[in-house]
Amino acid sequence: MTATDNKVDWRALWASGDLARFCFVSLGILLHATNETMIATIMPAMVGDLAGVQFVGWSLAVYELGAIVAGAAAGRMVSFVALRTNMMVAALLYAAGALICAAAPSMEVFLAGRLVEGLGGGALVSLAFVSVERLFPRNIWPQLFGIMSAIWGVAAFSGPMLGAIMVGLLSWRWAFGIFTLGGAVMALASFAVLSTPQATRPQASTGTAPSFPFFALGCLAVSIVLIAAAGVDIAPLRSSLLIVLGLAGLALFFRIDALKPRSRLFPSRLFSWRSPLGSGMTMVAAFSIATCTFSIYGPLLLTTLHGIPILTTGYIIAAESIAWSILSITVANMRLERDGPVIVVGALMIALGLAGFAYTIPAGSIPLILLCALLQGGGFGVAWPFLTRVVVASAPKDEQTIASAAVPTMQRIGYAVGAALAGIVANVSGFSEGLNRDAAASVAGWLFLAFVPLGVIGCVAALRLSSITKRPAQRQIDGSDLALDRHETESA
Repeated sequence: MTATDNKVDWRALWASGDLARFCFVSLGILLHATNETMIATIMPAMVGDLAGVQFVGWSLAVYELGAIVAGAAAGRMVSFVALRTNMMVAALLYAAGALICAAAPSMEVFLAGRLVEGLGGGALVSLAFVSVERLFPRNIWPQLFGIMSAIWGVAAFSGPMLGAIMVGLLSWRWAFGIFTLGGAVMALASFAVLSTPQATRPQASTGTAPSFPFFALGCLAVSIVLIAAAGVDIAPLRSSLLIVLGLAGLALFFRIDALKPRSRLFPSRLFSWRSPLGSGMTMVAAFSIATCTFSIYGPLLLTTLHGIPILTTGYIIAAESIAWSILSITVANMRLERDGPVIVVGALMIALGLAGFAYTIPAGSIPLILLCALLQGGGFGVAWPFLTRVVVASAPKDEQTIASAAVPTMQRIGYAVGAALAGIVANVSGFSEGLNRDAAASVAGWLFLAFVPLGVIGCVAALRLSSITKRPAQRQIDGSDLALDRHETESA
């Protein structure tokens, strides 16, 4: 291989075929992430065609649920089935889901397609990361993972824009038609591109492959469906019972995960505020649940209430993603001892943006809505790189690999739960009676306010994290407790 420890020869990497192969497997990330972010800007046109506004929250919830399950499964399947075969099946699942969405005659069929799409997309993302480990030399992994991060940024920007352009020029169905074609082409191309021995033979990892968390993920799926179902036909007793059962199921999911060390998705002491890991994961959960409301309902409300063009709402959502990416790069090189304060600043930005939407969406002021979007996205960009670093560093040494994957997994769970809860609030506020201007005005007034308490919880968790990460850092500066690692110091 023509890459050195300090520098990668990209021309030679291309000539060898490795760079083209990497670009191909990264296409799965692009397909998944673009589709995930596109749904916001096609939602007004789709609801106008299919009706079923009471199911809007489900569109994200079922997609994320499929992605969580498939992502967990794909990393284990490569130990038993060749990487190329896994990639083909995932791409075909993705294409089939997109085709169902494109041809859906009703919202119920559309949601079934979103679930299948999520299964395929989640598997494609997981397999892309597995491919880096299996197909490429270790010394170029940092560069390849850096490119993957850039792909996520491009997808976050291009998804809303693609949806807006398709709706403006053709139809929302054509947007899914593009993804159907992309998935089918990727499945067919897998034969030629993934032709190396590493890709065409199963490769069991060292030792026995970890068991699949069937029961835990089944419990998670049932819990999210119960919460989402509580908002479809609002009835006080029935809806309250479903919410209680759903939240109890979530608690059971985390409990089951903690009791299964060989298949667990999260590190131990997951929500304990006595450690930075617990405070950090609480912050991730709270903000992920609270902030998905704008991406789901923002364009629908702005178009219905104020007649704001879909393309404009696409620009606003894209601006949120751009702020996330730019500020992540800007703060990436800050000194380690500033982790806590930077995370707090990011948390406050997210909470201010979330609270601001409660005023700006009903008012319809595009500059103020844009400001709130920049605050929310920029807050994630400021806080998330440091938050991830603190969570991983404060995990027990034998759980740091699990901790590194726990932040994005918790985000996905948060988005799914948040979408389900947002559907309840929106339907209680007026969407259960159908989509009209009066209902949209009522929903806009309550939807974002309802999630402000979670924003407050996220800020309190950030402050707690900052306070307990200062003490070990100060001890190191003073020259004491040098023999203790970070986790042991905080436990003491």
